[in-house]
Amino acid sequence: MDVRKIFLDEREIPRQWYNIQADMPNPMKPPLHPGTGKPVGPEDLAPVFPMPLIEQEVSQQRWIDIPDEVMEKLLIWRPSPLYRATALEKALGTPAKIFYKNEGVSPAGSHKPNTAIAQAYYNKKFGIKRLTTETGAGQWGSAIAFACKLFGLECQVYMVRISFDQKPFRKLMMQTWGAKCTASPSDKTNAGRDILAKMPDTPGSLGIAISEAIEDAVTSKDTRYSLGSVLNHVLLHQTIIGLEAQKQMQKVGLYPDVVIGCVGGGSNFAGLAFPYVRDKIHGKNLTVIGVEPAACPTMTRAPFVYDFGDTAKTTPLLPMHSLGHSFVPPPVHAGGLRYHGVAPLVSQLLVDRLIEARSVKQMECYAAAMLWAQTEGFISAPETSHAIAVAIQEAKKAKEEGKEKVILLNWSGHGLMDLTGYDAYMSGKLKDYELPQSEIDSALDEIKDYPKP
Repeated sequence: MDVRKIFLDEREIPRQWYNIQADMPNPMKPPLHPGTGKPVGPEDLAPVFPMPLIEQEVSQQRWIDIPDEVMEKLLIWRPSPLYRATALEKALGTPAKIFYKNEGVSPAGSHKPNTAIAQAYYNKKFGIKRLTTETGAGQWGSAIAFACKLFGLECQVYMVRISFDQKPFRKLMMQTWGAKCTASPSDKTNAGRDILAKMPDTPGSLGIAISEAIEDAVTSKDTRYSLGSVLNHVLLHQTIIGLEAQKQMQKVGLYPDVVIGCVGGGSNFAGLAFPYVRDKIHGKNLTVIGVEPAACPTMTRAPFVYDFGDTAKTTPLLPMHSLGHSFVPPPVHAGGLRYHGVAPLVSQLLVDRLIEARSVKQMECYAAAMLWAQTEGFISAPETSHAIAVAIQEAKKAKEEGKEKVILLNWSGHGLMDLTGYDAYMSGKLKDYELPQSEIDSALDEIKDYPKP
């Protein structure tokens, strides 16, 4: 009988994170100070992040040790299992072998605690007492609430309004772990009040929520801001996923031909993909695919530009594929993928064609998630369904070509808190939405005079 689950012993867990900046053929362009136009220095980031995380953000060191205090918390659920999707393979009639890294086994139900634990630890060590953050679908908010409780930190989460309304149980998860959760935009910050004055009925966006969280952090005592994706140190902490997967694949003597992850800001994709991209840089032949919603096509239709990471323009200018910081994505159910930009490291790898990008419409994603649930049993997060949809595309392609490909995807989280989306799909209330070019052009017009990467 084929092996269905591949485990690592706790003694086999990676003890270092992998920093892809050490191996990239073309370095990431530097973030720029919006006032001077010059690369930002550590002193520019100090009001927002603790110095240990700033050092990781700019590090060119290939391997960075995972502190014992972080490892102790990660071992609550790590190493996570690697599954083979044999039932899905059979349903598709494909010769492909489909494997998935199950990150839904964490207490918060997704990959997000991998970096939340690390960020809470470094902030605590630096003397910080309170963290602020934003969250889209609530996965990140749940994770940082959990991590803050483990390290005795206060936590304030600004949750995108549409997800706050669609996914009330995520809010309750955060509150269970002791965090405060506020719908964004809110009247608690200048940024929120300004947005509400202009757009009182806005569904909100990650860019708006980031603005509120940063404003709160820099105007509050003993407080720093925590980000769940996009930045280098966040992606670094997630590489434990791919490093574990490589060890697990070795146990069955296989290596993936295709590696797939969904992309909002880029953290779960990078976590699985970056160790494999390193192999590709050094000559390995494989395809690495990032998948995004057709409703928010940052990688597939947005230009590579310098832009702000938030709506209120409080962050440095980041070199990334961006739809424009003022862009408000439509309220699709994959709330965690509703971000106007994508991680600078992911963007640079896309520019260098070391990874590929693909967009998928909402209905195809839910159809893929339904097939997954009815074969593999697990109910997937709407975000994760994007990776599943492309894995199915690739499995069908392997069938057409008659090739026994090995497909590896990151099953980045469960969808047990996202069942309203499934209900809308099964009751025929959902429909596809593809972003009009006119909306992209309008949002990009505001940044046309910004520096070019």
